[in-house]
Amino acid sequence: MSGKERNNFMEHLTLQTKKNPEPAYDFNQCAYKMPAYLRRTAIQEALGAYSSYASNHENWVNNGKQGKEPKLTYERNAMPTLYKGNMFIRTGSDTARVKVYHRKDWVWLDVLLCKQDVKYIEKHCLSDPNTVQKNPKLKKCGKCWYLVFPFAKAVTFEDVAIEDRTICAIDLGINQNAVCSIMQSDGTVVARKFINFATEKDHLYKALGRQKKAQQHGNRKTPVLWKRVNDINQDISRKTAKGIMDFAILYNVDVIVFEYLDTNGKKRGSKKQRLQLWRKREIQRIVEHHAHKCGIRVSRICAWGTSALAFDGFGKVERGTYMQDGKEKYNYSICVFPNGKIYHCDLNASYNIGARYFIRELLKSESVMTRLPAEANDLRYGTGTTRTLSTLIRLNADLCATCA
Repeated sequence: MSGKERNNFMEHLTLQTKKNPEPAYDFNQCAYKMPAYLRRTAIQEALGAYSSYASNHENWVNNGKQGKEPKLTYERNAMPTLYKGNMFIRTGSDTARVKVYHRKDWVWLDVLLCKQDVKYIEKHCLSDPNTVQKNPKLKKCGKCWYLVFPFAKAVTFEDVAIEDRTICAIDLGINQNAVCSIMQSDGTVVARKFINFATEKDHLYKALGRQKKAQQHGNRKTPVLWKRVNDINQDISRKTAKGIMDFAILYNVDVIVFEYLDTNGKKRGSKKQRLQLWRKREIQRIVEHHAHKCGIRVSRICAWGTSALAFDGFGKVERGTYMQDGKEKYNYSICVFPNGKIYHCDLNASYNIGARYFIRELLKSESVMTRLPAEANDLRYGTGTTRTLSTLIRLNADLCATCA
């Protein structure tokens, strides 16, 4: 059954008409005078939710019932779209009217828009001729209702040859919020940048300490303290994402490369570790949104071993302890290479992240594979989790040898 046939069948079950005076489920009893477009939206949302559940359950059965059984969630909290003219009318620069269900009837309510939000939309959204304003949505956050104004922008991505690309490799570390490296396909590192907000992280850890102390004294639910923690973490994410985007735009990069984050399942660990995972995920989301607006692609690679392997190809590094002036010192952000070189762990990881991206893309290119010598193959350049910057340099050396 096609999507249109399913929608028509559901409307036949819920909509009362002359040809269908007694539907199986009378929609008007639970939603009096509900507009047709909202009813169709609710039907499509329900069909989509059940289709997703059915396909997930089928895959779960076909895979031998491994993991938890998928469940059908009934509370979807789907927010309606307020179509212009029918549900939403802009009456002034900072005023509007919305049609909502209020006191057992559908009525028009006058709403006042925040002047600061209106100025932001006019400055950052409406000023761009390529940006198109869509119908607003009604969203509930806590006990308050908000109007969300979405905008769409058509962006063209340029197809740049892999040999001519410039990338920004990002390692989202623990000691540093982010370490960025501008790299070229031959392994040349053009620029580097360390992004760290020590003051904000101190505030975050103090807020976590207050929350922990409150729970130790019997306060199991501390929403005010948790809101403080989440707000600081969100602020760090936004500032880090802005620093990454400013650095990428400065060097006119073609691709921003992140490590792939495994977010499936319930994550265990301390509160700091879970907050750091959430922050990394949020930074990637914000950067991806702004990068696409600027016409910059975003790619992800497997980051296993990027911090553990030395970028010069000498093997695994030792983290934490190192010798300086004949004394043993401890710093987890510093690593020691097998040849004795002392380097920053996150910077070493960013080099390997960028190298793995270029190796993957070069080996996928048919023009590159035809230029490699006959004895060269994927095993010569290691597997995905063992490749480093030295592997990329060796690959480019083989390519240059064939051209000579």
